[in-house]
Amino acid sequence: MTELRRRWELERWISVIRLATVPWAVYEVAVIGQDYPAGHELAAWLTTAALTVGAAAFFFIDRRPFGERAQRIICFASLSFNTVVISAYCFVFSFEAGTPIRQLLYLVVVEAALRYGLVGGVVMPLALLPVLVGTEFFRADRFAPPELAINHITFPLGLGLLMGLVIGWLVNRLARETELAEERAREAEGFRDELGRRVDILDAANRCARALGSSLDLDQAFAAFIRELRGLLGFDRTAIILADDGTARVMAAAGAGADTVFPIGTRRDVAGSVLEEVLAGARTVYRRDMEESAYPEERAFGELGLRCRLAAPLLVGAHAIGMISIVRAEPDSFSEEEIELVSLLGRFLGSTVQNIRAYEAEKTTVEELRRLSALRADFVSLVSHELRSPMASVIGSAKTLRVRWRDLTAEQRDSFLALIDHETNRLAELVGDVLDTSRIESGTFSYTFSDLDIGEIVRESAAAAESSQDEVAVRADVTAPLPTLRGDRERLRQVVTNLIDNAVKYSPAGAVVNVEAFATNGRITVAVRDRGPGILSEHKALIFEKFGRVSGEHAKPGTGLGLFIARSIAEAHGGTLEVASGDGQGATFTLALPVD
Repeated sequence: MTELRRRWELERWISVIRLATVPWAVYEVAVIGQDYPAGHELAAWLTTAALTVGAAAFFFIDRRPFGERAQRIICFASLSFNTVVISAYCFVFSFEAGTPIRQLLYLVVVEAALRYGLVGGVVMPLALLPVLVGTEFFRADRFAPPELAINHITFPLGLGLLMGLVIGWLVNRLARETELAEERAREAEGFRDELGRRVDILDAANRCARALGSSLDLDQAFAAFIRELRGLLGFDRTAIILADDGTARVMAAAGAGADTVFPIGTRRDVAGSVLEEVLAGARTVYRRDMEESAYPEERAFGELGLRCRLAAPLLVGAHAIGMISIVRAEPDSFSEEEIELVSLLGRFLGSTVQNIRAYEAEKTTVEELRRLSALRADFVSLVSHELRSPMASVIGSAKTLRVRWRDLTAEQRDSFLALIDHETNRLAELVGDVLDTSRIESGTFSYTFSDLDIGEIVRESAAAAESSQDEVAVRADVTAPLPTLRGDRERLRQVVTNLIDNAVKYSPAGAVVNVEAFATNGRITVAVRDRGPGILSEHKALIFEKFGRVSGEHAKPGTGLGLFIARSIAEAHGGTLEVASGDGQGATFTLALPVD
């Protein structure tokens, strides 16, 4: 309740009391009867008539609502009217010696104090001083004795001041207490509304979190989450992005450009993105208008017509694992409540997303284990075949030599012995690859580092590959001088030989395998290029895995361990082994080794 409203209610109550005093005033005027001096009875009835008219007028005026300015004028006019009427009665009845009529002036003091507090309680007694002086002089002049008495002025004045001070202080104190109570009531209402709003936000965030956690299948869970989120927040695009070792991965996306701009599975560097800022402070980032791009990804959003973005961290405890991004076309279109809801949603979704990610990881691991199990089964079958073929040749040749040694010519015996030697070497290589793979997995694969010339290894390996067969030419091109690098000579020779042998194996008869070695940017690069059938993009990762072999019309015999071993050796030297190829375009394997 405002101060003005309290005064208006007081004015209405005073108007009722004033109207109720009219019968009393009529009675008092009538009781005096014939004792009035000349002219005083008429003045008494005129004053009473004025009181009656004024009381009725103010009673009906106070029933209507008025503006602040009008209310203040009416309140002041009402107080002034009461003061004038009571003062008039004091003059009219001043002919009575010892009359208590002047005590009515205290009513005006009380009214002023009630209306205006301490100020009214002090000002009104001083304003009534002329009335006190005038009535006393008027009485002493026309109706003495008794003669003029100063205490008839000072005593009512002092008593009025004391009364005004006490009542004014009480009124001010009551006003302060009332204002404080109203302020606390407003605060309580605000707290109640805020609590209700927060409960609504909490319930909304809970519903979204439950929707996302309704299934461990990401597609189903995200679809349920989107349905729930659309009912709470209008958006044009939303996505859940996770951070993993400096890389941002889009885990789920929906809305504008979800299939073309940063679709599910997209990976980008966290550095420089809005995710970096979200993760750094585990705080919500609100981009009111992306017309001027502050982050690299915002240019793509601008091309989609999206201008406003809200990114809240996904929290697991106090640690941020990613963010939820909500984008709209209209700039600065998120309210404070929506920002708070999305921020709270990020806290709720963190654990749920973590569980889904863990489930996806476990699912991927299981699938990988199943794939590896299948590869191992294929490997056992393959090794059995690979072992059986050379062993059959060795056993058959050995039996033939043992039984028919004397019948065979020297040339035939050399041919059988050469076959035994070749197949035995195949068996040794096969067993060596298996043993090397086992050592790599167990971490016991040993290296002996020394300073070496990789160009010499390339030339020797190319010459050996060309001399061991006559269908495919091998050309070595070493850009001299190459810097000396530190590495294991035999292991690096194993890598280069494996790459060249593979290139020869997959190249058609009459083709040329090119082996280049050159230094650039502190690294030595060895590139082996063939003219074979090439490698499909979906098979490029497979060929470097254990037992990884590509099936199909271009498949060749082998264990699928050579490239796995070669890449492991390259990485042990701080280098890399990559392949570039296309279907039917040949393949280029590139070994890059740091000089230092």
